[in-house]
Amino acid sequence: MEFFLKQLDHVQLACPRGSEGQAREFFGDVLGFEEIEKPANLRARGGVWFSCNAITVHMGVEEPFSPARKAHPAFEVEGLASLRRHLGEHNISFMDDTDLPGANRIYVYDPFGNRLEFLEWQ
Repeated sequence: MEFFLKQLDHVQLACPRGSEGQAREFFGDVLGFEEIEKPANLRARGGVWFSCNAITVHMGVEEPFSPARKAHPAFEVEGLASLRRHLGEHNISFMDDTDLPGANRIYVYDPFGNRLEFLEWQ
């Protein structure tokens, strides 16, 4: 093979037009992502981009909007119990899942209904 995959560059999730403030609150204030500036030629499309460590999430406007209820990014975390408490403090519900051997994990829905997985390997 003449090519190889290096790493995941970013995850794209959809949001409705005008919902950038909700995205900033959830991904920035609750999950601790930092907003990163979109290139000037892409700003008119709407949406907002975030980064945390080596993880980049692009929230892009989709019309008509339809949340990803099954397809999802999975974020590996350290301190899942602390994340559960933190989400509870922000009145964000989550679902525990024990189906993946060797992992503790939860599912969370962002303000737009997109499913997110957070897991901690044992």
